[in-house]
Amino acid sequence: MDPENFIFNDTLIKEKLIPCDDPQRIRLSDKMFINSAVLFSIIPYDNRPYDLIIIHRTNRGRKHRGEMSFPGGKFDPSLDQTLLDTAIREAMEEIGVFRSDIEVLGCLNDFPTMTKYIISPFVAKINPQAKLIRQEREVQEILKVPIDFFINKINFQEQAFKIMDKKFPVFYFTYKNQQSNKSYLIWGATAFMIVSFIERIYGYEMSELGIKRFKLNEIVSLKDFLRYRDKITSQINNDI
Repeated sequence: MDPENFIFNDTLIKEKLIPCDDPQRIRLSDKMFINSAVLFSIIPYDNRPYDLIIIHRTNRGRKHRGEMSFPGGKFDPSLDQTLLDTAIREAMEEIGVFRSDIEVLGCLNDFPTMTKYIISPFVAKINPQAKLIRQEREVQEILKVPIDFFINKINFQEQAFKIMDKKFPVFYFTYKNQQSNKSYLIWGATAFMIVSFIERIYGYEMSELGIKRFKLNEIVSLKDFLRYRDKITSQINNDI
């Protein structure tokens, strides 16, 4: 694939994304789940493919310790009026950007996770001149990963896990930082959002298995879905 096809195209991306106020956008809520939001953060360039900002979380906190994710967190009614407020606030805290460096381009649909979160993804362009400063308590490292890394199927893997009598798909990428020679496993909700973004913007099908993630009611119906999630985590880490 020609890298020039993945130079940031503001018009294309805005046209393909869902407007955040679109009544047709899938919005989810359930008393068993925590509503949260992430900022799917893009750094554009004039002459090369754009980067996605991925953070490597520290081992502090109760959930998602040590994982790779987009900046984000749970909705806090004392600080946020909307989930967009959540996404922007968390990005400002975790990667140190100013509000003026963030331009929201659109949204992806809400989706549930097996850790009892509902994630609302807001796609945003980050000023390429902005200095990124990690929040030391929660962020080990801030990575800038080129979009064409994710689109290259050599870097993409998927597995189907049997949960009860159904199959659950898990996507993952193993990214190697050429400067530090460190490898990072990008999987789960983060990988799912990246694949969803690629398919929506470029019409490029990443998955060959074609298995759909569980819907909200399917996750709710599982008696112990966190146990299944832990089993998946262990299996993937052993396979890498």
